[in-house]
Parts: sequence; structure tokens; C-alpha cells
Amino acid sequence: MDLLAEYRRATMYFEMGDPSGAVRLLEPIVAAEPGNSSVRQLLARAYFQTAQLGRAEEQLRELVDRDPSDHYAHHVLGRTLERLNRYPDALRHLRIAAAMHSTNDDYVTALRRVESRVGNDR
Repeated sequence: MDLLAEYRRATMYFEMGDPSGAVRLLEPIVAAEPGNSSVRQLLARAYFQTAQLGRAEEQLRELVDRDPSDHYAHHVLGRTLERLNRYPDALRHLRIAAAMHSTNDDYVTALRRVESRVGNDR
């Protein structure tokens, strides 16, 4: 199997709005190349888009464990945990992402949204 060609195909599927198709192509690539962060990140995003949130969390935690400075992985992990209604857990990762990349409006918006949820849950 030509992994690079499959990755490119998966990227095309994802970008054209078929995250399920991307998942089918990406899972065997991650199995063959578990250290490839780009493939793992796209798989996590495809899982997120298809509401396979537990699987997305697993991939994102692997990325964050490998590279704690990966602000995007922290952000998407925070968003995944938010969708799972695990606001205090989400808050930690969204704070990290926003601290590392405070000029990103999406990061700040997600952080504020979850901060308000955590504040309301107390």
C-alpha cells in the first residue's frame, strides 16, 4: 500500500466533506505508522467530525502526550471534551491552547464558552 497516496486521498475526502471516508483510509495508515503525527491529527479530526468522540479523544491524548506544545491538539482535545460535556477537563486543554496561541479567535471563543459553562455548573 502506498501510504502517502492513501493519506492524500484521505485528506481529499476530509476536505470534500466526507470524514467517514477519511477515517476508513486513515485507520490503516495510523496502524502502519503510529508515530506519524500528521496522520494521527487528521484521523482525530475525522473522528471529531463523525462524532466518534471517544476515538478522537484517544488520538488527541496521544498527540498531546507526545508533544505537549502542540496547541492545536490541545484545542481539538478541549473541543472534544466539551462535546462530551466534560467541561472541567476541556477547560484545562483550552486554557493551554489559548495561552500558547492567544491571537487565535477560535481558541479564545472556545475557552470563554467553556469557562462560562464551568462557572454555571458550580
